[in-house]
Amino acid sequence: MRNRVRQELVARQLDEQISGRFPVGQRLRVLDVGMGQGTQALRLARAGHKVTGLEADAGMLAAAREALSFEPAGIRERVRLMQGDGRDTGVHFLPGSFDVVLCHGVLMYVQEPDALVAGLARMLAPGGLLSLLVRNADALAMRPALAGDWAGALGALDTDAYTNRLGLPVRADRLDALTATLAGIAAPLHAWYGVRIFTDNVPNEAPPLPEEELAQVIALEDRAGRTDPYRRVAALLHLCGVRG
Repeated sequence: MRNRVRQELVARQLDEQISGRFPVGQRLRVLDVGMGQGTQALRLARAGHKVTGLEADAGMLAAAREALSFEPAGIRERVRLMQGDGRDTGVHFLPGSFDVVLCHGVLMYVQEPDALVAGLARMLAPGGLLSLLVRNADALAMRPALAGDWAGALGALDTDAYTNRLGLPVRADRLDALTATLAGIAAPLHAWYGVRIFTDNVPNEAPPLPEEELAQVIALEDRAGRTDPYRRVAALLHLCGVRG
């Protein structure tokens, strides 16, 4: 359920930003860096856009290719999947090659993210949209506290490091710091949302909710993710910058 909520919210937010920036019907050039299994890449291709997916993990790339193989030929023709690191976009693509660049769930694995974000912004044409999904460092104490891990919550107040559900040591980002970074690379923050405010502690093995109840959960998360103070304690932040 956690992933379903995340993907649905990000899709709604991304569509909102795209529809507000580009003419209806325009076929956009999209780069999805760290695309994972290709959920957003395939969704955007189904909407008519030309999508390039970049993924470093061979297993994830294979899963994305398998998912793509089940799509109609017209959609498959609009998708290009590549193995590669997001820090090497300048090797693969010319500056200004894309209208939209996605980088979701990647920055937490990068110790010095500013150079990566700057490289992504260079891939955007003027007026292009940069979409970042990051772990919220200002809310790292929420997950352990709600699980009753008081010592872990206390420790999380003074750090931007944490261990994710895969057991990997990773890092989180702060809204103020990323806002400054985006301003400094000429892609200032245009909008931001909170993602997974109430559902971050749902266990991975939790059974799926009935569709009607899941729709209520997503509606709640969607509204809270646009509303202060709730969005500031979300597990994830979705930031959208616009290339000047």
